[in-house]
Amino acid sequence: MHLEEYQRKRDFSVTTEPSGGPGAPARDALTFVIHKHAARALHYDLRLEVDGVYASWAVPKGPSLDPADKRLAMHVEDHPLEYGTFEGTIPEGEYGGGTVMVWDRGTFEPLSDPATAIVAGHLKFRLEGTKLAGRWALVRIKARPGERQQPWLLVKDRDEHARPRAEYDVLEAEPDSAASGRTMQQIAAGSPTAP
Repeated sequence: MHLEEYQRKRDFSVTTEPSGGPGAPARDALTFVIHKHAARALHYDLRLEVDGVYASWAVPKGPSLDPADKRLAMHVEDHPLEYGTFEGTIPEGEYGGGTVMVWDRGTFEPLSDPATAIVAGHLKFRLEGTKLAGRWALVRIKARPGERQQPWLLVKDRDEHARPRAEYDVLEAEPDSAASGRTMQQIAAGSPTAP
C-alpha cells in the first residue's frame, strides 16, 4: 500500500487535500471513513485503514443496509490517513474536483489479515460508525474489457444491523456530515458549521 498514485494525481498547491506525510499516527483502533463526493457524479468513497493508509473503493450508489443490495465498488488508489478528516471542495479541474463530505466514520475491524484478504479478493470486516455498523464484505468480481479499475461488490451481512432498503434507506435518512452536521450545499458554500 503506497501513496505514489494518490500524490501523482493531485496538485497540492491548488487543492487543500492532505498530501500524506511519512508515518501513520498512532491509534487505539483501525478506522474507516466514507466520503460523500459530488464529483462528475455523486458517489461515496469507502476508506478502510490498512497498513498505514486508507485502502479505498468508490461506491457509485453508496452503501446499503440491505443484504440483498450488492453495490458496485471500484477499487481506487490508496489515500493517506489524514484524508479521514478532509471535508471541503476540491477545485474544478483538479482530479476528483467537487464537494467532499465525511458522511460516516468510526472503527474498522477486519475479520482476517486485511492486506492478504484484499490481494485474495474477499475482505470481511465489521464497522462501528455513526451511520453504519455490523458485518460487511467486499468481494472482487471480474473486470469487463476496458475497465481501468478493479470492480468489487460491497455487501451488508445478515446481522442485527441489516435492514430492508424499502423500510429504511440510510442514504436518504442520514444525508448530512457525520463530522460537522453540514449539508453538501453548506460545505460547497464554505459554511464552517451547520446552523
